Amino acid sequence: MKTVINTVNAPAPIGPYSQAIVAGDFIFVSGQVAIDAATGELILDDIKTETFKVMENIKAILTEAGVGFDHIVKTTIFLKDMQSFAQVNEVYSGYFTEKFPARETVAVAGLPKNVNVEISVTALKS
Repeated sequence: MKTVINTVNAPAPIGPYSQAIVAGDFIFVSGQVAIDAATGELILDDIKTETFKVMENIKAILTEAGVGFDHIVKTTIFLKDMQSFAQVNEVYSGYFTEKFPARETVAVAGLPKNVNVEISVTALKS
């Protein structure tokens, strides 16, 4: 059995997918990009601002699911340019305090809406 998680505090999906799915004890959050939920506009001022918006979108979805960043067990970061790694990591690391999740970071040829970073996460419900 699966349950769809949806919140108006994160951007609506731009395709045939859900913001997140709860399946068993896991919450699978779809890849988030820097779209402002209130305006629908992309936030691409600089890579740090873009990453901050992505993380805030993830936060909104996790909050709707009743958990926080301390429940995340795995993240995947997709970068358009690996030169952005240090700046993305600087923002990303501010959301975790200990027992960091497993993670991979991969460089990709392109991302939806031509963004520079997309992040997906898997969390535990408890």
